[in-house]
Amino acid sequence: MERIARLIEENDFKSFENLYNDFKDRAVEDYKFELAPLEYADFVDAIRKDLIKCIVLFEDSIPVAFLIYTTSISESVELNIIHSYHLENMEERAKVLVKEFLDETEFDREDKVVSYPLLGKQQDLIHVMAAYGFKFIGTVVLRFMMCGTNSKEILNMYKPEALSPEYYLTDWDNRYFEDAIKVICEAFKDSSDALFDSRFKTEEGCDDILSKITQNIYAEFVPEATSVLLYNGKPVGFCFMNLTDGKIANIPIFGLKKEHQGLGLSKLMLRNSLEKLIAMEESGERPISEVNTTTETDNYQALKLYRHLGFKEDYDYPQAYLG
Repeated sequence: MERIARLIEENDFKSFENLYNDFKDRAVEDYKFELAPLEYADFVDAIRKDLIKCIVLFEDSIPVAFLIYTTSISESVELNIIHSYHLENMEERAKVLVKEFLDETEFDREDKVVSYPLLGKQQDLIHVMAAYGFKFIGTVVLRFMMCGTNSKEILNMYKPEALSPEYYLTDWDNRYFEDAIKVICEAFKDSSDALFDSRFKTEEGCDDILSKITQNIYAEFVPEATSVLLYNGKPVGFCFMNLTDGKIANIPIFGLKKEHQGLGLSKLMLRNSLEKLIAMEESGERPISEVNTTTETDNYQALKLYRHLGFKEDYDYPQAYLG
C-alpha cells in the first residue's frame, strides 16, 4: 500500500469532501464540538485564504485521514483536529500525520508552542502524542445550565456579605484595557495556561489575547456581563464573558491580583456576571442556554468556586503542548 501525507492541494478538494463530511457528522458526538464545524465550501474557502492548514493522509491515492492546524489566531501553533475515516486505524494514521505536521511546522516551532486539546475520541491518541514529546495538562469542562439542572437554585443559595467600601463591582469599559493587561499577565504568567499559550507570559501577549476577546475575534464579547472589580477606584480583577452562536456563554479569562485573593472576591465577580447573563436569558434578550468554562483537573480551589455557584463538571480531556 502506498501511503503519503502532505498539505491539501486545489485538485484534492473533490476527493476530500467525503472524508471531511465523515468528520463533520461526528464532530459533536465523537469530538465534543460545541457547534457544528464549517460547511465544506466554507472549509475550502478558509484553506484558500490560508486561515487554516490541512494535512491529508492518502492510502493508494485515497484520502483516509487528516490533520487541521492554524498559526494565524494566536502565538501558538494550534492543532485543531486529527480525524480518520470511520475512526479506523486512528493511532496508526495519526503517527504519519503528526510526523508530517512536525516537519511542516519546524520553522514555526522555533519560537512557538504547539497546543492540542485531545477532545473526545482524540484522547486515544495520547500515547502517539507522548511519543513525539508532547506533555499534558488535565483539563475539565464545567457548565452552568440555564434549564434542566439546579444551577440557578445553587447560585441563589449563595448569599454574599456586602463588599467593604474600598471595593466596587462594575461592568467592562474600554478605559480598563491597560489595567486588564497588567492584571491578567500577573495572574497567568506562571500558570499552566502559559505552557500551551506563551502569550500569557508577557504583557504584549496578554494585550493580543484581550484585544481578540474585546474585538470579537474569538466570539461575541459581552461587555455588560463582564465584571470588573475595583479597589479604591483601580481595577484589580476581571471576569470576561463572551457568546458563541449567540447562545453559549463562555468565560475566556478570569483573573484577580494576588494580594486580593482569598477574600471571596472571585466568587462575587463570577456571581455578578452570571446574574447579568441570567437576566438576559430570562428577559428574552438573549437565548442563552449555558455558561461554560475550563480549568485544570487538579485546580481544586477553582473547582470549588465553580461548584459553589452552580457549575457542574461535564467531561475532562488532556491538553497537549509541545515547546
